[in-house]
Amino acid sequence: MKHPAVAVLMSVIILLGVEANALAQSTVTDIVSFLVTNQSIPTGDAARDRAAAEAARDTITRALLVNLASVPIGTSSSGFLYRLNPELGTVERATQSFGGFFVERAFSPGHGRATFGLSASSSSFNRLDNEDLRDGSFLTTANRFTDEAAPFETESLTLHIRSSTMTAYASVGVTDRIELGAALPFVRLELEGQRVSVYRGQTFLQASGSATASGIADAALRAKYTFFSAHDGGAAIAAEVRLPTGDDANLLGAGDLGFRLFGIAALERGPLMLSGNAGIVRGGVSAEFNTGLAAAVAVHPRLSLTAEFLARRVDELRPLVRFAAPHPTIAGVQTIRLGGDDTEGSTVAAGITGFKWNPTGTLVIGAHIRWAFTSTGLTAPITPAVGVEYGF
Repeated sequence: MKHPAVAVLMSVIILLGVEANALAQSTVTDIVSFLVTNQSIPTGDAARDRAAAEAARDTITRALLVNLASVPIGTSSSGFLYRLNPELGTVERATQSFGGFFVERAFSPGHGRATFGLSASSSSFNRLDNEDLRDGSFLTTANRFTDEAAPFETESLTLHIRSSTMTAYASVGVTDRIELGAALPFVRLELEGQRVSVYRGQTFLQASGSATASGIADAALRAKYTFFSAHDGGAAIAAEVRLPTGDDANLLGAGDLGFRLFGIAALERGPLMLSGNAGIVRGGVSAEFNTGLAAAVAVHPRLSLTAEFLARRVDELRPLVRFAAPHPTIAGVQTIRLGGDDTEGSTVAAGITGFKWNPTGTLVIGAHIRWAFTSTGLTAPITPAVGVEYGF
């Protein structure tokens, strides 16, 4: 156990050395590693401390990558979709609604028809595996007497993470059944954190660091083939390739090529559209299975409302855990450490609701909000987004 005077002296020494160390780090992952592994509580077992800290660092970094670098990119399909009416021999709009934001529709835009669009969103993340990142309760290490409920010595993290994304996308109907598309996200990521030590009610700043990164994230190339098309619905198969164009050290990209293959089914009945996607992802940050459901209704010829549900089962997204072990040199004391669970796979789910409005011609303006249904991984209370697209 540290005497209070020793604790104060240690904290001063740490504080004087931390700023230079933090400033020397240049990437977001460096700062995360620095904050998670910078431990000062004496536990008498350096090897176990190091293993637990490295496991926690890897788990946190992976969670950040999953939620920052491999999130689904919005659909690049046009709000205006067309098909040939074989009875009349004319091209007509395939849907009355303007579709969803992330869930693909089965129909293609039509031969020679193209769309270009821009969307922007911003997320301020406040929880990681249901741990509050901002109020100082995210415990990483602690010493506790076995006959007391509360630890007498703790170390905890606070993290402020904000991500702003602007995505440019385009699509074109190569034939009446084949659509090609692409999306290019630009991301600005800001991370600021502190590691605080508390000994017998006295609080000391142990470490602090911040990093800002901006640039191109992982670009996406897409292809869709509508193999079944009827008056009231259709079915398609699609593929998406995520190129490793983002900087993975700054959590802007996965660092590896990713591939997604998925099926699409849609039902169109007058103003109502129901659409579902299901697929697998290989490469990138992690293998995963994902699904999406969307319902859109045209409440006016120029306005449609949309609700969506997205779910992902991510193999490499693992929960954080705390485990206790007897202190090797101080009788009656337990050390609590933060580490990673070897359990494979976690599920994340989100809801989206919004509208798309057609003010004139083939211009479509949309806005939506996204929120998490699950507490797994990195989550934000709400993520607003706006977008504009133009078809020609």
